[in-house]
Amino acid sequence: MSELWRSYVPCCGADGKHNAMSEPAVSIEIGGRIAIVRFDRGDKANALSTDAMRQLTDAARSFHARPDISAVILAGQAQNFTLGADLRDPARIEQRAHKLANRRISLRMGPEMCEAFEKIDALTIVAIEGWCVGGGAALAVACDLRVMAKSATVYVPEVARGMTMSWGSIPRMTALVGPARAKRLAALCEKVDAATALAWGLADAVSEDGQALARAMAFANAAAALPPTALKMVKRDVNVAALALSQATAHRDLEAFALMERSDDFAEGVASFLEGREPKFSGD
Repeated sequence: MSELWRSYVPCCGADGKHNAMSEPAVSIEIGGRIAIVRFDRGDKANALSTDAMRQLTDAARSFHARPDISAVILAGQAQNFTLGADLRDPARIEQRAHKLANRRISLRMGPEMCEAFEKIDALTIVAIEGWCVGGGAALAVACDLRVMAKSATVYVPEVARGMTMSWGSIPRMTALVGPARAKRLAALCEKVDAATALAWGLADAVSEDGQALARAMAFANAAAALPPTALKMVKRDVNVAALALSQATAHRDLEAFALMERSDDFAEGVASFLEGREPKFSGD
């Protein structure tokens, strides 16, 4: 990118203060009217820890008052966009032990991250290489356009792990692909490859492997060449028209997830995943 400006989003603890013991997982590059937000924890899983989610939320909110930015690209790690929420994250494990009142507060982190990206004025484009799992899919559908490398896969395994899909993603997925395909994706936990995602409308373009960011940049360059205010007004109009029902119903999934966290099937789903075995669900 020309006139490159690069910064790292500070790591913060639960109290919102800088945490010197954490490593930045999110960086921002700006050139002209285009910004690239890179999320990379430095490992193959590139999981969404609570700290990484705070950084992503802060990054998104930094563009809410940036009239000079026309397009924001979100890119994950080179091997995988993300394998989803970090179930081994000590902060996440601690949150599950909280009473309901505090758990409802902690569970807002995912929805607020997705909402922060949805509320960016500029056109948002996600570049997906490898796997885009769970919370990664929720984050991707909160953005405007999705580019998938040809061997990339979207997978929403929450139900298979005794959970419900949350973060406002079900209404957004339904708006994109329709109710039957949303059920196949999020209820039946089908793995959706790039070609299928393109046919469904879940992806907007498919690139060669390793070229998702370059293809996303083509969308961004097209946006940057247009009158920025008109572009942003049309984006807002489309979102209001397409997501009116989403915004009216998305609140419920946090409550459903909080309820499922107390179920035997949730405990079995998490335990079986961490132990690498097939789950045995009881319906309780």
